[in-house]
Amino acid sequence: MSMSLAQKGKTISNNRPVPQEAEDIFLRAEHIGVTFAVRGNVREQGLSEHDERLLWDKRKRLRGVRALSDISFELKTGDRLAILGRNGSGKTTLLQILAGILSPSEGKLVSCGRITSLININIGLQPEASGHRNITLRGLVSGYSPKEIEEKRGEIVEFSGLGDFLSMPMESYSAGMRMRLTFAIATSFNPEILILDEWLSAGDVAFKKKATERMQEFVSKAGILVLASHSRQLILENCATGIWLDGGKIQAAGSVEDVLKAYEDSMVPASVPYPNATS
Repeated sequence: MSMSLAQKGKTISNNRPVPQEAEDIFLRAEHIGVTFAVRGNVREQGLSEHDERLLWDKRKRLRGVRALSDISFELKTGDRLAILGRNGSGKTTLLQILAGILSPSEGKLVSCGRITSLININIGLQPEASGHRNITLRGLVSGYSPKEIEEKRGEIVEFSGLGDFLSMPMESYSAGMRMRLTFAIATSFNPEILILDEWLSAGDVAFKKKATERMQEFVSKAGILVLASHSRQLILENCATGIWLDGGKIQAAGSVEDVLKAYEDSMVPASVPYPNATS
């Protein structure tokens, strides 16, 4: 299934203008498929032979699981895409492909613009290193130059509120302190293509208010946003288009309102709406 989800015009869905320098940013999935190999003598007992995602050999041994099939879409600057679906529908696998964490088994991903993923904000961090060192490491892993990292260091230090603790090993931090630092680092660089698996927040009540405001500003600066969430409110507030995945395939694509309705109508019982919770 191939489709373009680009919005008309060059404005973000919240009506903020897109910077001129971001106009050539794009993200295109071309017939992407992902199959995970299964090793060992896994027989068909308890598994459905009719599930087309399961790949069997001639001796009725399971040899693979097809997580995604023929996923195609194109996004351009200003697009805000929601990915909807039940658990196990392929949302996380697709996000990992878009973020470059996984490689597709079939098809290809073509992009122009730096991809920022908040799927795992702990990637690149070392517990035995100091907070300051981890700011550098996380920035380097994310593809930023030492100069770009240093330009953001003061902002990260101020927002985290950790002060002298940044000179201490991160393994000595409390869970709350680690979350403050990782959140501050992850949201410090302006994203061109932003991949989000649910909404990121952190800390106690006071810090969470700061984090929510910072997250909203961070998302608004993205040239392209791809958001997978179980929150109807978040999806409607931040996305203009959507795709609904089921069984690793696109079942519907188009305006976020139409795709949400199609997804909700498919649920059993049909009267159960997409959750309204924000977390």
